[in-house]
Amino acid sequence: MSENPANFLIKCAPSDNVGIVTHPFGLTKGTTIINEIILQHDIPMGHKVALEDLLAGDSILRYGHKIGIANTDISKGSWVNEENIDRPNPPSLKDLQWKPSSPKPLNPIKGYTFQGFKNNNGSVGTKNILGISTSVQCVAGMTKYIEAKIRRELLPHYPNVDDVVAFNHSYGCGVAINTPAAMIPIRTIKHIAQNPNFGNEIMIIGLGCEKLRPERLLPENAKDNGSSVVYLQDESFKGFGAMVAGIMDTAERHLKKLNTRERVTCEASDLVVGLQCGGSDAFSGLTGNPVAGYAADLIVRAGGTVLFSEVTEVRDGIDLLLPRAATQQVANALIEEMRWYDDYLTRGQADHSANTTPGNKRGGLSNIVEKALGSIVKSGTTSIMDVVSPGEKIRTKGLNFVATPAGDFVCGTLQLAAGMNMHVFITGRGTPYGLNVVPVIKISSNSKLSDRWFDLIDLDAGPVALGTKNVEELGWDLFHLILDVASGKKKVATDLLGLYNDLVLFNPGPLT
Repeated sequence: MSENPANFLIKCAPSDNVGIVTHPFGLTKGTTIINEIILQHDIPMGHKVALEDLLAGDSILRYGHKIGIANTDISKGSWVNEENIDRPNPPSLKDLQWKPSSPKPLNPIKGYTFQGFKNNNGSVGTKNILGISTSVQCVAGMTKYIEAKIRRELLPHYPNVDDVVAFNHSYGCGVAINTPAAMIPIRTIKHIAQNPNFGNEIMIIGLGCEKLRPERLLPENAKDNGSSVVYLQDESFKGFGAMVAGIMDTAERHLKKLNTRERVTCEASDLVVGLQCGGSDAFSGLTGNPVAGYAADLIVRAGGTVLFSEVTEVRDGIDLLLPRAATQQVANALIEEMRWYDDYLTRGQADHSANTTPGNKRGGLSNIVEKALGSIVKSGTTSIMDVVSPGEKIRTKGLNFVATPAGDFVCGTLQLAAGMNMHVFITGRGTPYGLNVVPVIKISSNSKLSDRWFDLIDLDAGPVALGTKNVEELGWDLFHLILDVASGKKKVATDLLGLYNDLVLFNPGPLT
């Protein structure tokens, strides 16, 4: 690409009155850009420049939608940011009406497969992991000790088992266990234990006196016969060594079963791919999220399942999502999840505008409206088939909205509970985020980040901003990468480096 400054400015839609600077080092004051506009300020990469004279009260348009209102006169060529625009009010939920848009049907695609681990319940794993769940935080020290001991002493004897993962949390006792809000963390813990990558061989370590009984975390109609739940307060254990020996015996029984699992050819329809973005910048909605959205459409066309989430990052664009609801019931559920979260934030004396971080703003995102419009692009273009409440499991294939907070680790935890077996994470500012239960494909929204974090990023979507590749090309690249990673043919950076974050429960319930 030539160094013509006009080539380093993007209008997201014809009606936009701001452009986005794409040059890796920004553009300097005095530079002449499109339509002979002269920049009035040094404008960093990813930030907005006014393409026409704007008066106080005028709408600021990006993506063809209003992202802000000028709070002062802004001359063309000026830097447009959170200082000189105000956030418009979010759509009123009570005024929303479902008017289906009937998205243009996409032709199914067939013949795409991956090598996965089939489970008896019909789900498919992309990893083969011994999972250790807990019923109370009191046992966390023991599970960490046991996890390391199993990995060191037992795993070498079971080559078909990828890893052992202990899921610790801060729940289980000192809580009002039967309040309505308490159901969210309880069902999250329960459903994470049923994630396809654990192969129905989960262990549960309890203390014995906790309010959250370990048996409550077993699947419906399951009865433990002593093979899955271990209580540290069991009177047959005399001393720490006996506790460890008992847990290790239990672990070995599960490892023997897991070791019999082998990768077999599975249809792409068995994929359950969670989409998430974190450390977003102004390029996220231009490159990384559209690329993920294109791949999301391909997965749905192949008969698979896609999860998109983050209530606070769709709330301001809910009027754009609602027409994509497949039925009135789905539309009602989508509105109800928005209403529930509005009420939740109001109780905490906050609103969703607090979502936009200092890093987001340094990356060019002025407010939550601009961030939301870029965030929902990763959902692709297909109909929303279902809405999944926090901690619940998916019920249908296709595109699902899984209602979660936008915090990376809470969102990832809830998507695991929903049943995802692959994760795609888009970042513009950069984050070492990773999960050990599922592979996490990291996409950079700009090449500057990918070049700097060359060993942490799996796919660079930055070429879209520079015009050297398009969304369709990189969307297909991502789709094929998902199949390769799901098959175990390629390892993502977080797995190669062993970079894993703790899972974090969404716990709106009261403590006692």
